[in-house]
Amino acid sequence: MNKRIAWAQISPEAYKAMAGLETALARSGLDNALLELIRLRASQLNGCAYCINMHANDARKAGETEARLQTLSVWEETEFFSDKEKVVLAWVESLTLLPVHRAPQHQYEALLAHYSETDVVNLTLAIATINAWNRFGVGFAMIP
Repeated sequence: MNKRIAWAQISPEAYKAMAGLETALARSGLDNALLELIRLRASQLNGCAYCINMHANDARKAGETEARLQTLSVWEETEFFSDKEKVVLAWVESLTLLPVHRAPQHQYEALLAHYSETDVVNLTLAIATINAWNRFGVGFAMIP
């Protein structure tokens, strides 16, 4: 793989802005293990090797099991994830693959059946943030 620019060094203000989003998420009250599932699933969809490696490791530290991590890419085919987690994973896929799925109303309503409006905003922020990180990771060919 060809070496590309070290974006965080070239634009520390951009990195600081991204870190600020992470600070907001850390203060959101959302479960860290759930945030790591969000980050890992979006990174799988976006093909960001750097982020997949980091968030799989962070998910383990947050208490995720190997069975759940190994089957996250096929979460709909397993019984390892709760209904509450499944609505989030569906939202992750819809917002990450936005041109394909377009954030359907039924998924939004399913989120609200399990989460507060504040949580839905923060879940969406988590998805938007990891998608931005993935674009830096893939765009600048970051490797684990």
